[in-house]
Amino acid sequence: METLESLQRRIRSAEDLRSIVRIMKTLAAVSIRQYERAVEALVEYNRTTDLGLQVVLAGWAQEQGRVKKHSEGRLGAVVLGSDQGMCGQFNDHVVRHAVESLDSMPIDPGNRALAGVGVRAASRLEEAGQIVEDVYTLPGSALGITPLVQHLLLLIDGWRMERDVNQVYLYYNRSAKGIAYHPTTLRLLPISTEQLPREGINTWPSRSLPTFTMDRERLLAALIRQHLFVLLFRTIAESLASENASRLITMQMAEKNIDERLAAFYKGYHDLRQSTITSEILDIISGFEALSEDY
Repeated sequence: METLESLQRRIRSAEDLRSIVRIMKTLAAVSIRQYERAVEALVEYNRTTDLGLQVVLAGWAQEQGRVKKHSEGRLGAVVLGSDQGMCGQFNDHVVRHAVESLDSMPIDPGNRALAGVGVRAASRLEEAGQIVEDVYTLPGSALGITPLVQHLLLLIDGWRMERDVNQVYLYYNRSAKGIAYHPTTLRLLPISTEQLPREGINTWPSRSLPTFTMDRERLLAALIRQHLFVLLFRTIAESLASENASRLITMQMAEKNIDERLAAFYKGYHDLRQSTITSEILDIISGFEALSEDY
């Protein structure tokens, strides 16, 4: 049977938990904006890279052989999830999407190279029967995205050079209006002409005619590497923003449940307190009547 003391302990515990949930809500909201700003800051850098590609790719119609078309072969996949919990089914959704996509491709599982970003996503992949060869942890802030991107670029280079991987896919949760996120697939390699800027030098922002003096192959390789850097950076930032959006929704639901439980605890406490007071008053009246009868 509940007592006033036990109900007070329940109320204190629920209030402490609500305070923690509110702090996590605030941190999630701040993190979302942090990663959104990181993506916004990348816009000008991306524009500069695209302008460079426009110059190098001028007259590309005569040199279509430079960009490889989609072909079967060894495949590499990177799945972005989370390291932290309390974000709902964030990892389950992206892993389910990745596994279904990989299984639908006409490539033997033995010819796959799979990397997980986020220990929880990696564990979900292994539970789904996938062999995860590399696992990376996610950064705690936007400042840590660049080192992670550099590690992933080195990983992809290693796949291409040492294992002849000619297709690389990225699976992640992308922010969406109306919902926290939706699972998305991004093909990193091979790069198709549709993925590269094709406006041409007619849209050049100045009157000077753009040109370059470096070897075209080396310059193109460097610019494409920067193009991949931008794609990976933006994707990781969007995934982290989606993770925190999912956590924010989860914390809002948790706060609502705690408030409902607290309301029930308060009602139970007040009812029991009133019942206890009424019982004590009745005991006093009964005692007073018993003493009056004696006199």
